[in-house]
Amino acid sequence: MGRIAGRFSGVEPRHRAGRLVLGLLSDLPRKNCWTLAEHAGDATPDGMQHLLHRAKWDTDAVRDDVRAFVAEHLHDPDAVLVVDETGDLKKGTAAMGVQCQYTGTAGRIENSQVAVYLVYSAAHGHAAIDRALYIPRSWTDDPDRCRAAGIPDGVTFATKPQLAARMMVTRVLDTGVPTRWVAGDEVYGDNPHLRAALEDRRIGYVLAVSSTHQVVTHAGKAPAKALVAKIPKRA
Repeated sequence: MGRIAGRFSGVEPRHRAGRLVLGLLSDLPRKNCWTLAEHAGDATPDGMQHLLHRAKWDTDAVRDDVRAFVAEHLHDPDAVLVVDETGDLKKGTAAMGVQCQYTGTAGRIENSQVAVYLVYSAAHGHAAIDRALYIPRSWTDDPDRCRAAGIPDGVTFATKPQLAARMMVTRVLDTGVPTRWVAGDEVYGDNPHLRAALEDRRIGYVLAVSSTHQVVTHAGKAPAKALVAKIPKRA
């Protein structure tokens, strides 16, 4: 907490942020504003909600501080950056970026927010070091709705692979955090943006692709499942 203390506008949000972190590190079976507030000894979740929604603190600077802390303690030239998304189920329609969409949290299409996360995985441990909220077209095509939710003017639609490539992986590599590989599932492997960005940076990657993903060969394009079927069993 000493590293990020200066990112908060006052003593109260700084102390509450410390209690929030302790709650997140606890073994609570469910972690939301209610359970984290109870863990901190508060009678209501109002303080935690204020910290997360209205209090003034530099979230991007805290992200940078956390990334630097992780890089110092888990420093590994063979580390892997793992990109994946997760969802938070929602009941209303006002939360930033919420819509009916697939989320692995539920394993089906649900009303939810979806965010892309980046994890630094090294020999001595792993930790999340970046995040980006996915804002669907249903939001970016509606400036009034974005403005009402507090989304800055000028935010345009970006796919999850684009968020991973231009907002997270590039940011980490620009800071010089040691890493050798990037890994992700077919959401990222099927899209050329992340692969192209990594090839430009000469960073290795292992990205899954869907069985129908078109692969370019000397004999033309073919779906991945067709090429796999042609591989001899002895191979």
